[in-house]
Amino acid sequence: MDPITNPFSPGAGAPPPELVGRDSLLEQARILLGRVKQKRPEKSLLLTGLRGVGKTVLLNEIERMAKKDGYQSILLEAHEEKPLGELIFPALRSLLYDLDRVAGAGDKVKRGLAVLRSFIGSIKLTVNDVALGLDIEPAKGTADSGDLEIDLPNLFVAVAEAAEERKTAVAILIDEIQYLSKKELGALIMAMHKMQQKQLPLVLLAAGLPVLPGMAGESKSYAERLFNFPDIGALSESDAAKALRDPAQAAGVEFQDDALKEVFCLTHGYPYFLQEWAYQSWNMAAASPITLKIVQDATPEVMRRLDKNFFRVRFDRLTPGEKNFLRAMAYLGPDSHRTGDIAATLGTTVKGIGPVRSKLIKKGMIYSPAHGDMAFTVPLFDQFMIRAIPEFKQ
Repeated sequence: MDPITNPFSPGAGAPPPELVGRDSLLEQARILLGRVKQKRPEKSLLLTGLRGVGKTVLLNEIERMAKKDGYQSILLEAHEEKPLGELIFPALRSLLYDLDRVAGAGDKVKRGLAVLRSFIGSIKLTVNDVALGLDIEPAKGTADSGDLEIDLPNLFVAVAEAAEERKTAVAILIDEIQYLSKKELGALIMAMHKMQQKQLPLVLLAAGLPVLPGMAGESKSYAERLFNFPDIGALSESDAAKALRDPAQAAGVEFQDDALKEVFCLTHGYPYFLQEWAYQSWNMAAASPITLKIVQDATPEVMRRLDKNFFRVRFDRLTPGEKNFLRAMAYLGPDSHRTGDIAATLGTTVKGIGPVRSKLIKKGMIYSPAHGDMAFTVPLFDQFMIRAIPEFKQ
């Protein structure tokens, strides 16, 4: 079949042809956006889930919903080595300039720009050794203390008041939010606390790995009263079948039932893997229908692509000691494992593996689903580790 007309789209954040199994989450986001726009209190959303479950796709869809509802929006991706101030400043500058260009823009927009100028002065923001700034006088005494937990809430108040003056609302969306430091996450939480207290039209929607609820709770004990943490998991077998069958049918192609069942068994319902298997199966098929044999024939190519593009990029960031830790987890099986069992497999103590475990958590490779347990953040990574390091000695 023609690969150009292939409806499936494996890729980081690439929208699937059929967004299924997420209706309740999108309805929750719709209600949140509607209430915040009317300055009614509502918990912001911090989406959590393993890699490949479609968190980025959902953030993009929620941003689309926000824009349709009249929001000014900014969508950011956090980085391990990029401070929050450096990340958020260019987007807020563009947003405030857009508000300033609106006919009749008032004092609150001008003040928002002045507060942003104070904020960047306090953090001495530079990119590639070039200082960034605004050609405007700072609002002295506001957002210029140098303490992010004081300055960011004041900055958000100024931005939200500017939006309120222009009869609009602001949606700040942050992907990979687990990469923020404890201080930065705490500042965001405090800023959103201020939004609720003042009933201002600014909402935070973010996505991160399953460590996020614990990080938020450790940063500020009241985080659970400000945020909902919906868990974005794998799709059910019926939703997985719909995600493949409906786009194929729209293109005049059928998936046989046993082929759909095989794809579900291979992918465990994880959306990224569903798209990859469907994409390769389509390209492998000479004509409709896509059969069980076609799926089986496509599987080696899928595994090769996953190993090269999805798993390997994470594997190559690891030190030998970190690879050995993960190989020990894979030796124990695909589920979560007690830290003591991992240590025993490595022939050491829980204390002895502590530093490596901490680094792997920081890199987003593992997380703790329960006290004393460790699990992979990347679905099917245990199988990849066995392929990457076939020989493993206890």
